[in-house]
Amino acid sequence: MSDIRVRFAPSPTGKVHIGNIRAAIYNWLFARHTGGKFLLRVEDTDLERSTPEAIQVLFDCMQWLGLDYDEEVFYQTKNVKRHLEVVEQLKAMGRAYEVEKTSRDGKTGVVTMFRMPKEGTIEFDDIVKGHLSKQAADVQDFAIVRSDGSPIFHIANVVDDIDQRVTHIIRGDDHVENTFKHIEIFKALGAPIPKYGHLSMIVNQQGKPYSKRDGAAFVGEYREQGYLPEALFNYLLLLGWNPGDDREILSRDEMIRLFELEKVHVTAAMFDPKKLAWMNGEYIKQISDRDFRSLAIEKVGAAAEGKSDEWWELFIGQMKPRTKTLNDMPASVCYLFGDDYPVDPKAVEKRLNKPGVKETLLDLVERFKGVEEWRAPVLEALVKELSQGNGMGPWVHPIRVAVSGRMEGPGLFEMLELLGKAKTLERLENTAGRL
Repeated sequence: MSDIRVRFAPSPTGKVHIGNIRAAIYNWLFARHTGGKFLLRVEDTDLERSTPEAIQVLFDCMQWLGLDYDEEVFYQTKNVKRHLEVVEQLKAMGRAYEVEKTSRDGKTGVVTMFRMPKEGTIEFDDIVKGHLSKQAADVQDFAIVRSDGSPIFHIANVVDDIDQRVTHIIRGDDHVENTFKHIEIFKALGAPIPKYGHLSMIVNQQGKPYSKRDGAAFVGEYREQGYLPEALFNYLLLLGWNPGDDREILSRDEMIRLFELEKVHVTAAMFDPKKLAWMNGEYIKQISDRDFRSLAIEKVGAAAEGKSDEWWELFIGQMKPRTKTLNDMPASVCYLFGDDYPVDPKAVEKRLNKPGVKETLLDLVERFKGVEEWRAPVLEALVKELSQGNGMGPWVHPIRVAVSGRMEGPGLFEMLELLGKAKTLERLENTAGRL
């Protein structure tokens, strides 16, 4: 085992943003790749937001994504006494001082400030961004204890990193300015300065930080929408890193073996929901037929009861390759499980409201009545014979909309086999009767 120790230090609010969890993924992979330790620190000093329920959401999210940690959870609130002891040390050294300040709401109180040096340069070699430097005089003194006596992020963060013996800090590049401040606190305390790697932001198509306005922005939302944890993990990894070739679907073992912080991209990563949906579909293809059947039953509910193993085998063969998210399934197959399904008016207008369609459907009803073996190949052969080599479109498209209300779905003849003879005839007759 190496001496590398990294941490994921979120402030729980009840929701976990994809940008934060990507940082956790990178920390986790770095620790697993190097044989180091991955630590979880809950920065729970905001007592109004960091409720037990909010903290449990964080734990659930990490468990869902397989982000296991190596030591007991470190709660920042349990280290407040230590934070304040360090502040007293800084005061004694002349690196911290008290000053009276008036807050925005007009209240006046005594705040403790950290004294920045007025000369020299603060610099560090960022693992991702390269060499970064700043004149110390350009960084103003900053508060480390509020007027109510509670420690502020800057001091709490550094003291906790010292106490947890963190060697590498991997976080978003919105913390770069904080890093210049934190390095000075490490120096003042005579503590080893960790190595830093700042990750570029996840942005939308306009290049702005990805937020709720752009779509689902929290891990829990993707779970609720039917995304698989393996797919979300894989996709977030590739937002800022790649294995050095064209591979996009990677096993967890491959990720661990290939991940290196030095290969993390400096430029911002654009979030593409369509790419994530595609990747999720690829992962759905990899799950077992048994698991897919269980997930389908879970999504469809009681309507799935009574279907034979043979029926499920055909259903899985048709739907598993076509499913992008598990939540798509109820809407995309509801016509197979009952008669209460939506009908697309555009599909009706395009495929059914045409001269001759009613007669075509009624003709098919009579021909289908004579089919004894209700199997997809038999039904396809019948329609192919009707087309006389001129293409099956004039039959296929009206049939599909008549029995499903949609223009897309599984193979038509497999769909008819899944529906069964009686239900197919009933829907064709009913649709013809409305034309």
